[in-house]
Amino acid sequence: MFDKLDFITEKYDELAKKVSDPEVINNQPVWQKHVKEMGEMEPIVNKYKEYKKARSDLAEAKEMLEEGDEEMRELAKMEISELEEKIQKQEEELKILLIPKDPNDDKNVILEIRAGTGGEEAALFGADLLRMYTRYAERKHWKTEMMEVNDTGLGGIKEAVILIKGKGAYSRLKYESGAHRVQRVPETESSGRIHTSAATVAVLPEVDDVEVDLNPNDVRVDVYRASGNGGQCVNTTDSAVRLTHEPTGLVVTCQDEKSQIKNKEKAFKVLKSRLYDLKMQEQNKEIADQRKSQVGTGDRSERIRTYNFPQGRVSDHRIGLTLYKLESFLDGDLDEIIDGLITNDQAEKMKAF
Repeated sequence: MFDKLDFITEKYDELAKKVSDPEVINNQPVWQKHVKEMGEMEPIVNKYKEYKKARSDLAEAKEMLEEGDEEMRELAKMEISELEEKIQKQEEELKILLIPKDPNDDKNVILEIRAGTGGEEAALFGADLLRMYTRYAERKHWKTEMMEVNDTGLGGIKEAVILIKGKGAYSRLKYESGAHRVQRVPETESSGRIHTSAATVAVLPEVDDVEVDLNPNDVRVDVYRASGNGGQCVNTTDSAVRLTHEPTGLVVTCQDEKSQIKNKEKAFKVLKSRLYDLKMQEQNKEIADQRKSQVGTGDRSERIRTYNFPQGRVSDHRIGLTLYKLESFLDGDLDEIIDGLITNDQAEKMKAF
């Protein structure tokens, strides 16, 4: 571990010299590349400097223990105890920092919600999930943009796709992929019987053109008249767009905008992310065959969480965590469970590391 840390520190110092070189500064693409590399290394380098300083302070305290008077030795004992605890904590932090970073972590997110089993009740739960993630984004000061929504007209949604823009959005939301189950008494249930319904969530990183090989000749573009609950342009212009990627059979529709051009642009953005996700799922399957315990990258059909309304609880089945604060959780207070999922994921990666 310390060989790696020394190597990263040396590399960081080399890059610091390069970014100060006038020739490199004049070559902006190269300069920006070096600055980005430094930014990724900086937290590790700073933490390692703190660690080495603590080790040096510990060595001095141990010398005081051998050479000082009685009062100084007592002070040295207290300092040694504090420093040893601090060093142990720093070593754990350095191990986490050295875990290979997910290249998608800083990306924006395309989040898809689909109603599953349960009819209108599942669609209503899908709408609850859409509001939950929108509120979570607001709490994080991220921006949201509706890409596509197919509502039921009764307050539920059959399908919704939103773009969430914010630094680190994917690093926190990637654990939300999977089947979400709800247990509650529907408003239409006169006997008070609890129903179980479900909705699925897919979290895709927004990708750049260079990250996915998309041949325009493989995509069939159809335009049609938007449908909805009324309003200007609905059923009056061919503004809705349907993309069909013929090699994979993936279909993306978008009718959220009045402009056909904007709908087409949004639809292509979703299609690229879905193609990238297909590629990532194939890679993750190969990894999962070798290492079964993975959080956040498993089968989409896996039930990951239950929302129980009568008991006011939400339970995440991957880490065995249950919280009795369903109302605030559905209002976007997700951090406690997401932090638990991140900690669990880091622990599994540390074992492999």
